[in-house]
Amino acid sequence: MIGPPGSGKTMLAKRLAGVLPPLSFTEAIETTKIHSIAGMLPPGAGLVRGRPFRAPHHTVSDAGLIGGGSGMPRPGEASLAHHGVLFLDELPEFPRNVLEMLRQPLEDASITIARANLTLCFPSSFMLVAAMNPCPCGFNGDATRECRCTPGIIQRYLSKISGPLLDRIDIHVEVPAVPFKELRGQEAAEPSSAIRERVSRARQTQETRGFINARLPVRLLRRHCELDEAAERTLEMAVRRLGLSARAHDRILKVARTIADLGGAHGVSAKHIAEAVQYRSLDRNYWT
Repeated sequence: MIGPPGSGKTMLAKRLAGVLPPLSFTEAIETTKIHSIAGMLPPGAGLVRGRPFRAPHHTVSDAGLIGGGSGMPRPGEASLAHHGVLFLDELPEFPRNVLEMLRQPLEDASITIARANLTLCFPSSFMLVAAMNPCPCGFNGDATRECRCTPGIIQRYLSKISGPLLDRIDIHVEVPAVPFKELRGQEAAEPSSAIRERVSRARQTQETRGFINARLPVRLLRRHCELDEAAERTLEMAVRRLGLSARAHDRILKVARTIADLGGAHGVSAKHIAEAVQYRSLDRNYWT
Protein backbone atom coordinates (compact mmCIF):
# COMPACT_ATOMS: atom_id res chain seq x y z
CA MET A 1 0.00 0.00 0.00
CA ILE A 2 1.42 3.35 -1.07
CA GLY A 3 -0.02 6.60 0.20
CA PRO A 4 0.54 9.77 2.24
CA PRO A 5 0.76 9.75 6.05
CA GLY A 6 -2.58 9.33 7.78
CA SER A 7 -4.40 7.83 4.81
CA GLY A 8 -5.25 4.65 6.73
CA LYS A 9 -2.61 2.17 5.53
CA THR A 10 -1.76 0.84 8.99
CA MET A 11 -5.42 0.65 10.00
CA LEU A 12 -6.27 -1.36 6.88
CA ALA A 13 -3.39 -3.75 7.55
CA LYS A 14 -4.53 -4.36 11.13
CA ARG A 15 -8.08 -5.08 9.93
CA LEU A 16 -6.90 -7.63 7.39
CA ALA A 17 -6.35 -10.45 9.88
CA GLY A 18 -9.98 -10.07 10.94
CA VAL A 19 -11.36 -10.93 7.49
CA LEU A 20 -9.28 -14.07 7.03
CA PRO A 21 -10.94 -17.47 7.62
CA PRO A 22 -10.50 -19.04 11.09
CA LEU A 23 -7.52 -21.32 11.63
CA SER A 24 -8.18 -24.96 10.89
CA PHE A 25 -7.23 -27.50 13.56
CA THR A 26 -4.06 -28.46 11.67
CA GLU A 27 -3.09 -24.80 11.19
CA ALA A 28 -3.73 -24.09 14.88
CA ILE A 29 -1.40 -26.94 15.91
CA GLU A 30 1.37 -25.73 13.58
CA THR A 31 1.04 -22.13 14.79
CA THR A 32 1.02 -23.21 18.44
CA LYS A 33 4.17 -25.29 17.96
CA ILE A 34 6.09 -22.32 16.55
CA HIS A 35 4.99 -19.98 19.34
CA SER A 36 5.84 -22.65 21.91
CA ILE A 37 9.37 -23.09 20.50
CA ALA A 38 9.81 -19.31 20.64
CA GLY A 39 8.69 -19.29 24.30
CA MET A 40 5.72 -17.03 23.58
CA LEU A 41 2.94 -19.23 24.98
CA PRO A 42 1.74 -18.38 28.51
CA PRO A 43 1.79 -21.26 31.02
CA GLY A 44 -1.25 -23.49 30.60
CA ALA A 45 -2.27 -21.86 27.33
CA GLY A 46 -4.10 -24.00 24.81
CA LEU A 47 -4.01 -23.86 21.04
CA VAL A 48 -3.52 -20.54 19.30
CA ARG A 49 -6.94 -19.92 17.75
CA GLY A 50 -6.53 -16.50 16.15
CA ARG A 51 -4.44 -15.87 13.05
CA PRO A 52 -1.13 -14.22 14.06
CA PHE A 53 -0.50 -10.57 13.23
CA ARG A 54 3.16 -9.58 13.51
CA ALA A 55 4.36 -6.03 12.92
CA PRO A 56 8.12 -5.75 13.59
CA HIS A 57 9.74 -2.30 13.77
CA HIS A 58 11.98 -1.28 10.87
CA THR A 59 15.02 -1.55 13.16
CA VAL A 60 14.58 -5.35 13.34
CA SER A 61 17.70 -7.39 12.61
CA ASP A 62 17.95 -10.14 10.02
CA ALA A 63 17.88 -12.77 12.80
CA GLY A 64 14.85 -11.09 14.35
CA LEU A 65 12.92 -11.13 11.08
CA ILE A 66 14.02 -14.45 9.56
CA GLY A 67 15.22 -16.36 12.61
CA GLY A 68 18.55 -17.50 13.98
CA GLY A 69 20.56 -15.80 16.69
CA SER A 70 23.37 -17.03 18.91
CA GLY A 71 23.19 -20.53 20.31
CA MET A 72 20.19 -22.56 19.20
CA PRO A 73 18.47 -20.74 16.31
CA ARG A 74 15.00 -19.45 17.14
CA PRO A 75 12.10 -18.66 14.81
CA GLY A 76 11.86 -15.03 13.72
CA GLU A 77 8.92 -12.79 12.94
CA ALA A 78 8.41 -14.40 9.54
CA SER A 79 7.82 -17.78 11.21
CA LEU A 80 5.79 -16.34 14.09
CA ALA A 81 3.45 -14.96 11.40
CA HIS A 82 2.91 -18.50 10.00
CA HIS A 83 -0.73 -18.83 8.81
CA GLY A 84 -1.20 -15.14 9.59
CA VAL A 85 -0.11 -11.66 8.55
CA LEU A 86 3.38 -10.13 8.56
CA PHE A 87 3.04 -6.35 8.39
CA LEU A 88 6.03 -4.18 7.49
CA ASP A 89 5.22 -0.51 8.01
CA GLU A 90 7.48 2.11 6.40
CA LEU A 91 8.92 -0.56 4.10
CA PRO A 92 11.82 1.50 2.64
CA GLU A 93 13.11 2.17 6.17
CA PHE A 94 13.96 -1.52 6.66
CA PRO A 95 17.58 -2.41 5.83
CA ARG A 96 17.74 -3.71 2.27
CA ASN A 97 19.69 -6.82 3.22
CA VAL A 98 16.97 -7.71 5.74
CA LEU A 99 14.19 -7.31 3.17
CA GLU A 100 16.03 -9.44 0.62
CA MET A 101 15.92 -12.35 3.06
CA LEU A 102 12.16 -12.49 2.60
CA ARG A 103 12.57 -13.87 -0.91
CA GLN A 104 12.88 -17.51 0.21
CA PRO A 105 9.84 -17.63 2.52
CA LEU A 106 7.69 -15.75 -0.01
CA GLU A 107 8.60 -18.34 -2.65
CA ASP A 108 8.85 -21.56 -0.60
CA ALA A 109 6.73 -20.85 2.53
CA SER A 110 9.66 -21.99 4.68
CA ILE A 111 12.98 -20.69 6.02
CA THR A 112 16.17 -22.73 6.13
CA ILE A 113 18.81 -21.68 8.67
CA ALA A 114 22.17 -23.39 8.22
CA ARG A 115 24.83 -23.51 10.92
CA ALA A 116 28.13 -25.38 11.16
CA ASN A 117 26.66 -28.21 13.27
CA LEU A 118 22.98 -28.23 12.25
CA THR A 119 20.42 -27.06 9.72
CA LEU A 120 16.90 -26.06 10.75
CA CYS A 121 13.83 -25.44 8.62
CA PHE A 122 11.05 -23.29 10.08
CA PRO A 123 7.63 -23.09 8.40
CA SER A 124 6.84 -19.59 7.18
CA SER A 125 3.63 -19.38 5.18
CA PHE A 126 2.40 -15.86 5.83
CA MET A 127 0.60 -13.04 4.04
CA LEU A 128 3.04 -10.18 3.59
CA VAL A 129 1.47 -6.73 3.89
CA ALA A 130 3.64 -3.64 3.51
CA ALA A 131 2.96 0.08 3.68
CA MET A 132 5.08 3.00 2.53
CA ASN A 133 4.96 6.67 1.66
CA PRO A 134 5.47 7.69 -2.00
CA CYS A 135 8.52 9.76 -0.97
CA PRO A 136 10.45 10.68 2.22
CA CYS A 137 8.14 13.61 3.05
CA GLY A 138 5.10 11.53 2.11
CA PHE A 139 3.28 13.97 -0.18
CA ASN A 140 4.49 13.15 -3.69
CA GLY A 141 1.43 13.30 -5.94
CA ASP A 142 -0.82 14.66 -3.17
CA ALA A 143 -3.22 17.31 -4.46
CA THR A 144 -3.48 19.11 -1.11
CA ARG A 145 0.13 19.16 0.13
CA GLU A 146 3.32 20.21 -1.62
CA CYS A 147 6.11 17.67 -1.95
CA ARG A 148 9.57 19.06 -1.13
CA CYS A 149 11.55 16.06 -2.35
CA THR A 150 13.68 16.24 -5.49
CA PRO A 151 13.38 13.52 -8.15
CA GLY A 152 16.77 12.14 -7.10
CA ILE A 153 15.71 11.86 -3.46
CA ILE A 154 12.48 10.12 -4.45
CA GLN A 155 14.33 7.68 -6.68
CA ARG A 156 16.84 6.79 -3.95
CA TYR A 157 13.98 6.30 -1.49
CA LEU A 158 12.04 3.96 -3.78
CA SER A 159 15.12 2.07 -4.96
CA LYS A 160 15.56 0.67 -1.45
CA ILE A 161 13.01 -1.94 -2.51
CA SER A 162 14.53 -4.24 -5.11
CA GLY A 163 12.77 -5.38 -8.25
CA PRO A 164 12.97 -9.10 -7.36
CA LEU A 165 11.27 -8.48 -4.01
CA LEU A 166 8.62 -6.26 -5.58
CA ASP A 167 8.00 -8.99 -8.16
CA ARG A 168 7.01 -11.35 -5.34
CA ILE A 169 4.32 -9.00 -4.02
CA ASP A 170 1.05 -9.76 -5.79
CA ILE A 171 -0.88 -6.52 -5.29
CA HIS A 172 0.33 -2.90 -5.24
CA VAL A 173 -2.36 -0.29 -4.56
CA GLU A 174 -2.50 3.42 -3.88
CA VAL A 175 -4.18 4.51 -0.65
CA PRO A 176 -5.05 8.21 -1.12
CA ALA A 177 -5.91 10.57 1.72
CA VAL A 178 -9.54 10.29 2.84
CA PRO A 179 -11.66 13.36 1.92
CA PHE A 180 -13.27 15.30 4.76
CA LYS A 181 -16.81 14.40 3.66
CA GLU A 182 -16.02 10.71 3.91
CA LEU A 183 -14.43 11.17 7.31
CA ARG A 184 -17.62 12.78 8.60
CA GLY A 185 -20.02 10.58 6.65
CA GLN A 186 -22.65 8.65 8.56
CA GLU A 187 -22.96 5.76 6.11
CA ALA A 188 -22.22 2.47 7.85
CA ALA A 189 -19.33 0.49 6.38
CA GLU A 190 -19.53 -3.21 5.60
CA PRO A 191 -18.58 -5.19 8.74
CA SER A 192 -15.58 -7.49 8.77
CA SER A 193 -17.85 -10.48 9.46
CA ALA A 194 -19.59 -10.07 6.09
CA ILE A 195 -16.26 -9.80 4.27
CA ARG A 196 -14.97 -12.85 6.16
CA GLU A 197 -17.91 -14.91 4.91
CA ARG A 198 -17.08 -14.10 1.28
CA VAL A 199 -13.41 -14.88 1.86
CA SER A 200 -14.27 -18.19 3.55
CA ARG A 201 -16.51 -19.24 0.63
CA ALA A 202 -13.77 -18.40 -1.86
CA ARG A 203 -11.21 -20.29 0.24
CA GLN A 204 -13.46 -23.37 0.33
CA THR A 205 -13.80 -23.23 -3.45
CA GLN A 206 -10.02 -23.12 -3.78
CA GLU A 207 -9.47 -26.00 -1.37
CA THR A 208 -11.66 -28.25 -3.51
CA ARG A 209 -8.96 -27.87 -6.19
CA GLY A 210 -6.36 -29.14 -3.73
CA PHE A 211 -4.51 -25.84 -3.26
CA ILE A 212 -5.34 -22.30 -2.28
CA ASN A 213 -4.59 -19.95 -5.16
CA ALA A 214 -1.50 -18.41 -3.54
CA ARG A 215 0.14 -21.86 -3.42
CA LEU A 216 -1.19 -23.18 -6.71
CA PRO A 217 1.68 -24.99 -8.50
CA VAL A 218 2.68 -23.64 -11.89
CA ARG A 219 1.85 -26.98 -13.53
CA LEU A 220 -1.82 -26.50 -12.54
CA LEU A 221 -2.15 -22.86 -13.56
CA ARG A 222 -3.41 -23.59 -17.07
CA ARG A 223 -5.96 -26.09 -15.81
CA HIS A 224 -7.51 -23.87 -13.12
CA CYS A 225 -6.90 -20.48 -14.79
CA GLU A 226 -8.09 -21.30 -18.29
CA LEU A 227 -8.61 -18.09 -20.27
CA ASP A 228 -10.98 -17.29 -23.09
CA GLU A 229 -9.75 -15.43 -26.18
CA ALA A 230 -10.51 -11.95 -24.80
CA ALA A 231 -8.75 -12.70 -21.49
CA GLU A 232 -5.73 -14.10 -23.37
CA ARG A 233 -5.42 -10.90 -25.40
CA THR A 234 -5.75 -8.74 -22.29
CA LEU A 235 -3.01 -10.64 -20.49
CA GLU A 236 -0.69 -10.60 -23.50
CA MET A 237 -1.12 -6.85 -23.90
CA ALA A 238 -0.36 -6.25 -20.23
CA VAL A 239 2.77 -8.40 -20.21
CA ARG A 240 4.13 -6.66 -23.33
CA ARG A 241 3.32 -3.07 -22.35
CA LEU A 242 4.40 -3.32 -18.71
CA GLY A 243 7.39 -5.59 -19.35
CA LEU A 244 6.24 -8.06 -16.71
CA SER A 245 8.35 -11.06 -15.76
CA ALA A 246 7.26 -14.70 -15.92
CA ARG A 247 6.72 -14.64 -12.15
CA ALA A 248 4.49 -11.57 -12.45
CA HIS A 249 2.57 -13.31 -15.25
CA ASP A 250 1.85 -16.28 -12.98
CA ARG A 251 0.87 -14.08 -10.06
CA ILE A 252 -1.54 -12.09 -12.22
CA LEU A 253 -3.26 -15.36 -13.12
CA LYS A 254 -3.53 -16.34 -9.46
CA VAL A 255 -4.95 -12.95 -8.45
CA ALA A 256 -7.42 -13.08 -11.36
CA ARG A 257 -8.47 -16.58 -10.28
CA THR A 258 -9.06 -15.26 -6.75
CA ILE A 259 -11.11 -12.32 -8.04
CA ALA A 260 -13.24 -14.79 -10.00
CA ASP A 261 -13.65 -17.00 -6.91
CA LEU A 262 -14.77 -14.05 -4.78
CA GLY A 263 -17.36 -13.21 -7.42
CA GLY A 264 -18.54 -16.80 -7.73
CA ALA A 265 -17.45 -17.06 -11.37
CA HIS A 266 -16.49 -20.45 -12.77
CA GLY A 267 -13.95 -19.20 -15.33
CA VAL A 268 -11.43 -16.38 -15.55
CA SER A 269 -12.59 -13.66 -17.94
CA ALA A 270 -11.00 -10.53 -19.40
CA LYS A 271 -12.43 -8.32 -16.63
CA HIS A 272 -10.77 -10.46 -13.97
CA ILE A 273 -7.42 -10.25 -15.78
CA ALA A 274 -7.80 -6.47 -16.23
CA GLU A 275 -8.49 -5.97 -12.52
CA ALA A 276 -5.52 -8.14 -11.53
CA VAL A 277 -3.23 -6.20 -13.89
CA GLN A 278 -4.48 -2.93 -12.43
CA TYR A 279 -3.32 -4.09 -9.01
CA ARG A 280 0.23 -4.53 -10.36
CA SER A 281 0.58 -1.28 -12.27
CA LEU A 282 1.99 0.77 -9.40
CA ASP A 283 5.42 -0.83 -9.49
CA ARG A 284 5.83 0.35 -13.10
CA ASN A 285 4.55 3.85 -12.28
CA TYR A 286 6.95 4.35 -9.38
CA TRP A 287 9.99 2.30 -10.32
CA THR A 288 10.48 3.35 -13.94
